Amino acid sequence: MSIRAVIFDLGNTLVYFDGRWPLVLSQSERELAQALQENGFSLDAELVERLFRQRMKDYRQSREDDLVEHSTAAVFQGMMDDLGYPQVPEDVLRDVLARIYAVTQRHWIPEEDALPTIKALRERGYLLGVVSNAGDDADVQTLVDKVGIRPYLDFIVSSAAFGFRKPDPRIFQFALDCWGVLPEEVAMVGDTLEADIFGANQAGLFSVWITRRVELEAVQAIRTRIQPDEEIDSLAALVDLLSQREEK
Repeated sequence: MSIRAVIFDLGNTLVYFDGRWPLVLSQSERELAQALQENGFSLDAELVERLFRQRMKDYRQSREDDLVEHSTAAVFQGMMDDLGYPQVPEDVLRDVLARIYAVTQRHWIPEEDALPTIKALRERGYLLGVVSNAGDDADVQTLVDKVGIRPYLDFIVSSAAFGFRKPDPRIFQFALDCWGVLPEEVAMVGDTLEADIFGANQAGLFSVWITRRVELEAVQAIRTRIQPDEEIDSLAALVDLLSQREEK
């Protein structure tokens, strides 16, 4: 059956990270503490940074175990509850999160072939969407706009907004329902074997592993049990890949 629609992962598929995560996360933690002080919260900066760092570490582990995405907002509010500030006003919450993510967003760079590939596929009549594992929906929306692809997408689904992460089958089914298409008519393009490829395989989608940002030696063991339908080393190669399938 022909492919009619393509779901893209976001991080390390359409955009790549050019910073060093420990340093960037440390900067975001300092920004969090400063944002709280500027919003009138009398809290020790080092305490806030330490608590948030630990809570985010626990949160990242938990969501990989159960695939439930509670969101960075929930992590932050939980920390504030324990510090004696329940029910942080929504405008303050969004301001603090925006400040945190502005730090990381500076280091997410659009792949040069992302926009041209998306445009080319749309011109050929493909349905297009993004499904991203992420702790904050606004962050995903900002990065999509940074790439400039929003006008070509039918939907943008983040795990933060949906509540479950790839490879949970529910997030893939939600994408299929948005289009009203069969699984075998959809390609999933992503860089992570366990989230993107395993999830797509389990959901019956055509899985395409993009490897240019993957440390291949680090995933050798995973490759023995998770196999993509196809591999590509650039987004530009996707257009030819799908065209070749149509010709068969």
